[in-house]
Amino acid sequence: MKLGVMGAGLGQMGWTKALDYCKQVGLDAIEIPVGCYPGQPFFDPKEVLADTAAQKKIIEDVKQRGLEIIGLAVHGNPVSPNPETAAQHAVAHDTAVRLAPKLGTNVVINFSGCPGGSPADKQPNWVTCPWPEEFSQIIKYQWDDVLIPFWTKKNKEAANEGVKIAFEAHPGFCVYNTETILKLRAAAGEQLGANLDPSHFFWQGIDPVESARVLGDAGCIFHVHGKDTGIDAHNTRINGTLDTKSYGDLGARSWVFRTCGYGHGDEFWKPFISMLKMKGYDGVISIEHEDALMSVQEGFEKAVAYLRSVLIKEVAGDAWWF
Repeated sequence: MKLGVMGAGLGQMGWTKALDYCKQVGLDAIEIPVGCYPGQPFFDPKEVLADTAAQKKIIEDVKQRGLEIIGLAVHGNPVSPNPETAAQHAVAHDTAVRLAPKLGTNVVINFSGCPGGSPADKQPNWVTCPWPEEFSQIIKYQWDDVLIPFWTKKNKEAANEGVKIAFEAHPGFCVYNTETILKLRAAAGEQLGANLDPSHFFWQGIDPVESARVLGDAGCIFHVHGKDTGIDAHNTRINGTLDTKSYGDLGARSWVFRTCGYGHGDEFWKPFISMLKMKGYDGVISIEHEDALMSVQEGFEKAVAYLRSVLIKEVAGDAWWF
């Protein structure tokens, strides 16, 4: 296994300094943000797609630092009921899918998106229970009329480019847990799979180790984020885990994102890494820093140090003891 970074948090450094920093802290790879919510801090992907010299320079810049590009991040809502948002995010996704193989990677990371509750809606509508009956009708419309047709088309386009689409299961979007990853994959195609980010599963009560077992058996773990979550037991006992307060309201929230090792320790990370390895994932753990208690540099470097201590890097030898 290797260690990488979701590069959005390093965007303010600029391209060259960000790569130098990755080399300095001992990373193996970088996940490059190329649009939508993560932005495009390093380069304009449309311009690079049309410029083979720019593509070669990006690849060489990364290679010179002993790194590799492990994916293009374009997390967005390409099925938004807002036509402008949907069009912009769909174009960004399409650009990433075409650009990825030209930069030496075959993974594009995205959200599934969330449509409105009907063709007349102007805002996304995330449903969390089946009743009243209108909620079940909304889910049927979102999946049958919007999600499945859209992602079936994108699955075919990705297959033509030799690209895998890794969904980050995230509440607020229609794909938010293990079951919905597999549901969309079964309905729309096998180029669709998971960016397994444990942080979003913790506060939903999902065990990421068991999710890795199921997704691994399905052969659809395409990417993994290194990100942690801390659960506030007191606030959770009072309010549960559905929490719309600001991420900066640390004392009042039921949960907050944490640097790896500060939400969960070895009791989680070692079994998680082991399950990934057991199920055939030997790729990159891409650190995503969103810990409001630490600076980007401190939180990121602590995550690097911690994950380096739990990664399994070498190929296992024969079982000599029997």
